[in-house]
Amino acid sequence: MRLLQRAAAVVMLLVSAAGIQVAQGGPAQAALPTAAVALGDSFVSGEGAGDYQPVVDASGTAQAFPGWSADNSNAYFCHRSANASVFRASLPGIQQRFNLACSGAQPADIATPASARAEGRAVASQLDQLRAIARTHDIDVVLVGLGSNNTRFTFGDVATLCANRFIADAWTGWWEFWAYLKGEVPQEPCTASDLATDAEVAAATAETTAALRQILDTLAEIDADGTHQVILQTYTNPLPLDLASEYHEEDNRTDTRDKFRALGAERYAAGCPIHRASLAPGHVFSQNLGSLVKNAHATLAAERPAADLRVLDVQRAFDGARLCENPGSPAGALATPVRVQDGPSGTFITSLSGWDKIGIQRAANTCVTYFQTCQESWHPNAAGHTVLGQCLAGAVAAAPRAIVTCARNPNGTLTIS
Repeated sequence: MRLLQRAAAVVMLLVSAAGIQVAQGGPAQAALPTAAVALGDSFVSGEGAGDYQPVVDASGTAQAFPGWSADNSNAYFCHRSANASVFRASLPGIQQRFNLACSGAQPADIATPASARAEGRAVASQLDQLRAIARTHDIDVVLVGLGSNNTRFTFGDVATLCANRFIADAWTGWWEFWAYLKGEVPQEPCTASDLATDAEVAAATAETTAALRQILDTLAEIDADGTHQVILQTYTNPLPLDLASEYHEEDNRTDTRDKFRALGAERYAAGCPIHRASLAPGHVFSQNLGSLVKNAHATLAAERPAADLRVLDVQRAFDGARLCENPGSPAGALATPVRVQDGPSGTFITSLSGWDKIGIQRAANTCVTYFQTCQESWHPNAAGHTVLGQCLAGAVAAAPRAIVTCARNPNGTLTIS
């Protein structure tokens, strides 16, 4: 009898080593492959990183690139990149990775199809997509980037506001502005309250926290072994606190003068068409987004003391390598420059030198009508996502419930603490 028991024990050890689970009184079942999943918006979907993959829409049809003049609601324009950080991170033990994030996603898109709201894309809710993956995989890591878009403000609107003010100021004199445009496009630098008020940030925090709660509830229901890390990533600003000195003036004009086309063209070519006075408010906005994520984490960690919920703070991950932080921008920067097209042609305008205000308006209207022609602007590029992947690897290796800071050093290395 003892020999039989020992033999049975040896068999069970061999079965376990082979990754096979045996249900008591039932047939052996193979363990599900482990998976890491990205949920949320453009900063984790890979917007700006290129190599965008077909995206399955709400009807189950995989949508490849539909053309520059297609409706921006097409699922493809979620811009899920093969270069996204979830694919670049070193994640020991993870066998497969999935990117369910969508550029422009809002907290409501987590549980509700994005097509249910204005300007949403034709994809199923991210939780429905997550449930489908859980049928065939054991979800061990979930990266979430959420909060920069919500019912009160969106990153795209904030970026467009400040860039448009600068361009209008650079190309239109005060007399033209009032005579022809009737004052409809402000030309002054952005302020912090222009980008998001305290009340708007508070409302966005509540929306984001509710969506994160839905993610945690769903994972508790569908995860094969009930063990998973949820990593909440903050945001990094594509622009520095100040521009390199070569972008301060051109033709003896700074951006505090009336009409400064040569300087406007120079900054656009470098990827940073923005007033210097708008940079500090932009960093306040980024810091508010970071606080939004950290406050949501604090609320949920208090509610669920057993949850493995972590914050990955990447606000300093691009230090020293932001657009126009160094001469020669956008070369060497970790974010994409602002770029528009003169019509939905697929050809990006890299220089506005010699353009008049009518041409500028035409290009701006292209962005409005065909948002896909400019939606990559001011997002992490492929090199930036490689850095964010290293940050993610550090967060996965950290202690549970940690707040992990990922900062870039002057020599290009990262400090993850």
